[in-house]
Amino acid sequence: MDTAGGAAFPAAAQVDPASVSLLGHDLRAAVSDVIGGLRLIDQSGLDGNTRLQLERVRAAGEVLARLLEQELSLLQGEPAFVASGNVHLSRLLNDLQVRWAGRAQEKGLGFRIAVAPDVPQILSLDRIALERVMSNILSNAVKFTDSGEVRFTVDLTHDGTLRFRVEDDGPGYSDLALSTLYLVGTRQDGRGKPGLGLGMRITRDMIDRLGGLIDVCNSPGAGAAITITLPAASWTPAQPAAVDMSALPDLSKIRVLLADDSLTNQAVIGNMLASLGAEFEVASDGMEAMHWLDRERFDLALLDIEMPRLSGLEVLQAIRAKGGDQARMPVLAITAYVLRANREAIYQAGATGILAKPVLSIDAFGRAIQRAIGRGPDLHETAANAAASFDQSRFDSLMAIAGPVSALELLNRLQTDLRQVERGLVAGLAEPDLAMVRGQTHVLIALAGAVGDVALQHLAESTNHAAHQNDPALVQTLGAGALHHLDRLIHFISSELAARQQTT
Repeated sequence: MDTAGGAAFPAAAQVDPASVSLLGHDLRAAVSDVIGGLRLIDQSGLDGNTRLQLERVRAAGEVLARLLEQELSLLQGEPAFVASGNVHLSRLLNDLQVRWAGRAQEKGLGFRIAVAPDVPQILSLDRIALERVMSNILSNAVKFTDSGEVRFTVDLTHDGTLRFRVEDDGPGYSDLALSTLYLVGTRQDGRGKPGLGLGMRITRDMIDRLGGLIDVCNSPGAGAAITITLPAASWTPAQPAAVDMSALPDLSKIRVLLADDSLTNQAVIGNMLASLGAEFEVASDGMEAMHWLDRERFDLALLDIEMPRLSGLEVLQAIRAKGGDQARMPVLAITAYVLRANREAIYQAGATGILAKPVLSIDAFGRAIQRAIGRGPDLHETAANAAASFDQSRFDSLMAIAGPVSALELLNRLQTDLRQVERGLVAGLAEPDLAMVRGQTHVLIALAGAVGDVALQHLAESTNHAAHQNDPALVQTLGAGALHHLDRLIHFISSELAARQQTT
């Protein structure tokens, strides 16, 4: 059968859904562990080349995760996953740069990416398809060019058509190669290079999926030139739905210090604060944040954990050490790193709560601030309600069926799987990468259901549904709640494991 992703499977092949589901669970967990581990590496003491190679592996790993999710969906008989939504062009181009500049450098080639200033930074299209197109074209350009450089440009035509163009200084295409370019198994004029000639067929299929056109030709001087054009209707972001401001939390009469070194985060969070009625000041690093706190009084501080000069943790520790009213000021830490160890360090430094980046939902953002300053529901009460929804009898039955020895093995495996899901979900929410979130919550639904954590199971199901619906704001809100409940479950499983190990 031909799939939307361009893959084909023999009609006679028989796929066991149960086997695919089990294999998919382990593949997703392994890939998430690789990506999560790469994200947690401290690169501050590494040389530039090593950092480049780590970024190259990370970018390739994230592509692998998206492709894996798509193909597993097809094998399991689910609708083909299409990663449509808002694509951040700068992020995509950075990933392509770190992947292919390294390949070019290994061959002694130059590699340049140029983007016209009028090209929008947000594109509404299928990232998987675009990534596969550009990766195949850049792969061929680097492979067939032995000297000179590869040039990749992005611009807009007068009618709003988005244009991607790759040029190289290689030998170009023969007439025979151009005439059979998209036929599988008819690769011509390979010039001694390895490969089966499948890349251009995949490229054309993906361009069809994007609703664009491809033009392949030889440059007037030397080398090949490939141009991809996407009409405005195929990539223009949809207009966001209107927000009912009357239903949002009221932060009037609240004065906030926002400390973040990212101009984008300052703009996004600042606009949210203004929309909710809060008065705020902005600090671009930890030292500037301390100067504001020395001069003026604030009702709340929002601190990015990773800032120059003084980190968010150092600012937080300094606030708590000051004494007086300031030491009691609520502080929300803003960070993409929300694994258990990171949360413990942040809370130990004195944080009132944690906001996971990127902050996408203005409603969830406002309610988090309300809780921090005592105007919202008690977090302890919420946690107690969640604990009441844990089905202890289901967990006890599972342990009884396993028996004393097998129960230890089962708890060990549960602990490992839950931590892998946690790392993967953190990575998926940080992008945000809806394909990764969808894969991780799929695994989490089964794990939470097996042990009787009904609240977490329902949260994982809701997050998974939101990811299917390509709703990044709702995914961010629900995903943060799922991580909170997942942390509790990991702690519970760890405690059960320790207790049972002592009695055996």
